[in-house]
Amino acid sequence: MKLGVVFPQTEIGTDPAVVAEFATTAEALGYDHLIVYDHILGASTATRPDWRGPYTSESLFHEPFVLFGYLAGLTTTLELVTAVIILPQRQTALVAKQAACVDVLSKGRLRLGIGTGWNAVEYEALGENFHDRGVRSEEQIDLMRRLWADDVISYDGRWHKVTEAGLNPLPTSRRIPVWLGGMAPQVIDRVGRIADGWFPFFNPNLAEQIAAVRSAAEGAGRDPSDVGIECMTALSDAQGAERLRHLADLGVTHTAVVTMNAGNDTPQAHIEAIKRHWDVMSPFAD
Repeated sequence: MKLGVVFPQTEIGTDPAVVAEFATTAEALGYDHLIVYDHILGASTATRPDWRGPYTSESLFHEPFVLFGYLAGLTTTLELVTAVIILPQRQTALVAKQAACVDVLSKGRLRLGIGTGWNAVEYEALGENFHDRGVRSEEQIDLMRRLWADDVISYDGRWHKVTEAGLNPLPTSRRIPVWLGGMAPQVIDRVGRIADGWFPFFNPNLAEQIAAVRSAAEGAGRDPSDVGIECMTALSDAQGAERLRHLADLGVTHTAVVTMNAGNDTPQAHIEAIKRHWDVMSPFAD
């Protein structure tokens, strides 16, 4: 498997030197990639006593494309991965531009994971429709791929119109891998039909879900082996190797270790944690 680390967004703090040290340490240890989450706005719970979302206005999130622009110049081999950008709450052409620029500055090291999100508060603030976000994301992916591939395009879709215009610079290979996050049946079907890969959560039904992705890929005339699978997971010293072996047996192609919510109460503790986890993970490296 390809081995990565999840950037500890909510616990890393704002010191640029610490942010850099986390990424450069991961690269030096031998990790293949670094995953970053995306949230633009957090909801205040002061007027929402029944709030059930995992994040609030008190949760710290570095903006992924800005962060990757910084890290692109500090690393040389580490793949930079979003898991996931909440695409339907963002303007499609702008995301395509930002992604292309990160890809250029990192010399082709961007993997763009996208998802539809759960937080209607963000959609409201960003002026996008929360209720059609899933189906709209398919057109967004199609448009981004067109913008990355061709110097100039015209596009007349249900939600997007581009008239003889194009991005500059274009990605290094005129494409960027697009992976999807989400566990709903329609997402699993979408992954098989159009995505380069999928970010499922670890769960008891993972084998059946992976089989469903492969079936959808075959139904779309694709080779199922072309669809990558990345499962992020927290690891303990007691069960880490067993968990990784299970993922490998399921056909998971990538995994990344999560160090948040694990008692790492300082940014430096997260750096020490990825050092410890490398010893457990490295035997499973591809």
